[in-house]
Parts: sequence; C-alpha cells; structure tokens
Amino acid sequence: MVDLLWDDVKCFFDPDLMGSLPDVRVPDASVEDWQAVLDLVAEKGWKCQYSEGGTVLPMPPSEAVLSRPADAECPDLRVRPAADVLAIFRFQTDNEVDFDVDLRELQGQDRLDVFCGFLQEIGRRLGKPVLMDPEGDDGHPVIGFDVEADRVVVLADPLVR
Repeated sequence: MVDLLWDDVKCFFDPDLMGSLPDVRVPDASVEDWQAVLDLVAEKGWKCQYSEGGTVLPMPPSEAVLSRPADAECPDLRVRPAADVLAIFRFQTDNEVDFDVDLRELQGQDRLDVFCGFLQEIGRRLGKPVLMDPEGDDGHPVIGFDVEADRVVVLADPLVR
C-alpha cells in the first residue's frame, strides 16, 4: 500500500520551495537509537560509506562516533536504500538522529515510495517519529512517519509559490 501519492505531495519535494537538502530527523533520540539505525543499515544490506574528514573508514559503534572531541570534524554516513536514493547521516548530537536527502533524487512516485519505505524502516525500528523539515527550518515538519498510524503522513498544508 502506498503511503503518499506523488501528485498530493510533490510540492514538498520541490527543491525551490523546500531547499535541495531538507532536514530529516528523529527527535528525542539516544546513542542506542543511533546504534539501532546503524544495525538496521547493516541488516538491510543498504550500501553505505562512513567517513571522517573525507577519509573512508569502517563504521565504528555509535557510542565511539558520538563521543568524539568537540573540535573533531563531523563524520557522515552515506546510505543508499536504493541505487538512486541517498541519505547522508550527520553525527552532530546524540539526542537527534539526523540526515539529509537530495530532493533532486526524490522525484516521482517510485522514488517517493522508496523514501517512505526508508522512513518507515527507521521509525518502526526506533518506535519514534521520523520528520522531514524544509532545509534550515527545523521544527516545521511537512511529512513524517507517524508511529501510531504506522505510515508516512502529511504534517503540513501544501506549499504554494
């Protein structure tokens, strides 16, 4: 079953309206939640690449990544739930799992379905909402995984130019 229909939500995937890299987040997270996401990536066999300062390294446990010195460069984990869909996780804080997606890659129903499935996998694993905000506008989610509904839902009125 499709969570969202492209024609109903395509405004939320318009890079000119949302910014090309909207913020996706799981609020009220923990180091254990980060580790659960890393475990999920491994279990699903999604292609991924972990790097620190441009150097590709094996993925360490979340506790090691999140306990790095404050002046250390922020590592990232690039995850491809599908060949043409990329999520870039940023290990900025232990109390919020956050990642970016490129809206230029998320065009059309097929890719929307992949993205919704990705949000569902994370939300179900953590038992928490997964929210997408316009780039640089945290706290104003437009779509997200709703734990009680067990699906991705629209959280804002459609955007117009």
